[in-house]
Amino acid sequence: MPAAHILIIESTPAIQELIALNLGMAGYQISRAADADNAMLVLEDSLPDLLLLDWNLPGQSGVSLVRRLRAQTRSRSLPIMMVSARCGEADKIMALESGADDYMTKPFSPREMVARVQCLLRRSHVVTAAAPLQLAGLRLDPGTQRVTAGTRELALGRVEFKLLNFLMSHPERVHTRAQLLDQVWGTAAYLDERTVDAHVGRLRNALQPSGCQLRIETVRGSGYRFVAVPA
Repeated sequence: MPAAHILIIESTPAIQELIALNLGMAGYQISRAADADNAMLVLEDSLPDLLLLDWNLPGQSGVSLVRRLRAQTRSRSLPIMMVSARCGEADKIMALESGADDYMTKPFSPREMVARVQCLLRRSHVVTAAAPLQLAGLRLDPGTQRVTAGTRELALGRVEFKLLNFLMSHPERVHTRAQLLDQVWGTAAYLDERTVDAHVGRLRNALQPSGCQLRIETVRGSGYRFVAVPA
């Protein structure tokens, strides 16, 4: 199996070299870019297996680049890890809600960085390899990142898609907010459990045109579940 290809987008040469050195030693194939424009040239040629980028890029910021990539079908499911000196909760939430899969603050341990990359690549492979799910009038295809109800395609955000994917994969089971944070957001354990409530609300709104919003049931004092068979 060929080594995973990682594109590093980092404007500070010393940090870029540190990241490339450690990921290279871990066996990954490395490409580099110092800003969003050069990164897009690399991405137009071929998509890497994972993107690792800094927030504070010259010109277009890392957050803007993530939003741009998530708006394109070709790069919608590309695993993205953001690296930044910004350590506030609001910054982390903004990056993750813009489409980043993980967020690592500077300064960081090279060992932690490699471990997070391995974890993100592993999670991405599991999601991509999964078979389509069909349940309660909904069809969810992890490969194409599409959800349909009959002939109608539903417009779900990336996090809402992952949340629905997990709930449909475990129908009728009640999951606490902490469990959903762990399973859907993974290493983003610093997020508040209220984040789950906000995304469940967005998921219900996205499902409303299909009439399936009531399939996402709130279990008072416990969490949420996907109802496969109506009462």
